Amino acid sequence: MKSGIIILSEIQGAVRDRILEIQRRFDPKLAAGVPPHLTLTGSSGMGPISTSTTTAELRAALEPVARETAPLTLTFLKPMRFMQTNVVVLPMDPNGPVRALHERIKTSGLTYEQPKFTFTPHVTLSFFRELSPAEVKALLALRVPEPVTIDRISAHRTVDILDSKKLFELPLLGR
Repeated sequence: MKSGIIILSEIQGAVRDRILEIQRRFDPKLAAGVPPHLTLTGSSGMGPISTSTTTAELRAALEPVARETAPLTLTFLKPMRFMQTNVVVLPMDPNGPVRALHERIKTSGLTYEQPKFTFTPHVTLSFFRELSPAEVKALLALRVPEPVTIDRISAHRTVDILDSKKLFELPLLGR
């Protein structure tokens, strides 16, 4: 991930604990660095937002998005390797309400880099460790059937995956 500003939603509740347990088993460095989160922008569909964007500009663009978006209840698909990488993620269906949220952010007037990948909303399970074939097989066989509620978004200024600063968080208030 390049430096920039990304938008995500931290996973809450029992699902968070389950995902964190998986991360600790397969990638302790990832588990120790950032809480489990759904990546909405910055890695797919929309590259990182320009670091020249001020917090005030970012907030002004995202507040209407959050105000108009109702909380989302989403389900995870089976784990997969993230496009042409060794990173393993827990994806969600890229269509429906999560796509609408992504598109609202993307068309909010913010300046961002072109993405390398098509929109793939996901929670990263393994990023740093080079997994053995047996570990990859075990990780890809896992399922997280519990739905997750996304009821807030947060903006983070990042240098890399473990070096980020939360700028602010906004509740999703739509109906």
